[in-house]
Amino acid sequence: MDLTHITAFAAFGVGYALLLPARWRGWALYLASLVAVYWLQPTLGIRWLDYALPTAALVISALGWWLTRPADARLTRADAFALAALVGVALLLTLARYVELPFALTSRPPETLSVLLALLLVVGAAWVLGRLPATVRLWLGIAGLVILLITLKTPALATVFSALLRTQTGQDPALASPLDLEWLGVSYLAFRLIHTLRDRQSGRLSALTLREYLTYAVFFASYTAGPLDRAERFVADDRALPLLNGRDADRIARAGLRIASGLAKKFIVADSLAVISLSVTTAEQAASPLALWALLYAYAFRLLFDFSGYSDIAIGLALLCGIQLPENFNRPYLQRHIAAFWQSWHMTLGAWARAYVYAPLSRALLRRPAPLPNDAIILLCNLATMGVIGAWHGITPTFLVWGMWHGVGLTAHKLWSDRTRAWYRGLTAQPRRKRVWHVFGVLLTFHFVLLGWVWFVLPDMGLAVTVLARLFGLER
Repeated sequence: MDLTHITAFAAFGVGYALLLPARWRGWALYLASLVAVYWLQPTLGIRWLDYALPTAALVISALGWWLTRPADARLTRADAFALAALVGVALLLTLARYVELPFALTSRPPETLSVLLALLLVVGAAWVLGRLPATVRLWLGIAGLVILLITLKTPALATVFSALLRTQTGQDPALASPLDLEWLGVSYLAFRLIHTLRDRQSGRLSALTLREYLTYAVFFASYTAGPLDRAERFVADDRALPLLNGRDADRIARAGLRIASGLAKKFIVADSLAVISLSVTTAEQAASPLALWALLYAYAFRLLFDFSGYSDIAIGLALLCGIQLPENFNRPYLQRHIAAFWQSWHMTLGAWARAYVYAPLSRALLRRPAPLPNDAIILLCNLATMGVIGAWHGITPTFLVWGMWHGVGLTAHKLWSDRTRAWYRGLTAQPRRKRVWHVFGVLLTFHFVLLGWVWFVLPDMGLAVTVLARLFGLER
């Protein structure tokens, strides 16, 4: 989101609660989110792709709803209207191909007839999926989303797919690049949909209307950068929108302060730190270990203010609309151990990974006829969980090593804390010593995280290893 998006979304949030009849608010939020998916998508180098990707996001979300419906559910009038609105928006935007619209959301949409035929094919596929047993179709949905993420997050696969698309559109495949497939928001969208599919499998997901499900999946405030909300919590707020007091000065003031805080963090602090942060260019230019440490410290705080700033903006915009998104950051660099760090950094992503990777994997390993030792299970689960979080950012060697770095750190902390719990409890009677140990824990945790950011920011393994060595004066 840029400042134009944020201003427009804030104006919408204030205006729709003040001006619209209460019963229309949910529908207004739904329609605004549909349109925002197109508006937020950046222009891409491949023809019509900045139209196709947002449309695919909406179609995939609608299929997610179709797959998670209760077996005895019927298509209601409200569902039909929500589906018609989705199709209407998708077809309406293709008119930019034929006439000059005052406010074009996509640069080069395909022909209207082509889009209509593609949507009909999707309807046919949905009908086929609906005939399959619930277990099969839910697993197919999860597998499809995982394959999609793997394709987009693996540079080599993304380049191959880009070349295929360029060939189809009559463009030079030699120019193919992963940047051609910059599908804004797809990582968060896929994790939201996987959450609903898994919760349907376990019976925890309540019945949602198509409008509620799609609004949850593509809600404009959190679509591009989170936080990752849970469907049932989000929909509870959505259903309460008719009761929202549009003139609630306290809510508007809190939302405004949160947005202002996010703007300051992102566009003043983070963007200023970007100039002096660690990057490929600055790493090669740094003349001494001290200079590298300064760049790394700057990067750590730039990342914090960038991520938490966007989260503050999203939470504030959502609050203007009557939606209370979950918190995502809680002083992560002041936590005394690595487990506490991951409970306060990108909190909703960590919670998702614990719920859908760590918990099921640990249960499966414990239920084996010949279970592994507990320490081995902890290590495997932490490596898998943090590996998924690393791969979510990108399936590259450095992101995967960053995930493993934290997986090993979490395991080491768990083994240490299990063996020193009684000793630490005894520090209660020695408050000064306990404070010293707390400060030491904060410094140790921060610097463990700090060194991990080297793997996160530098895309080349060789350069990352060199920078780590240079930080400690081991290489010039």
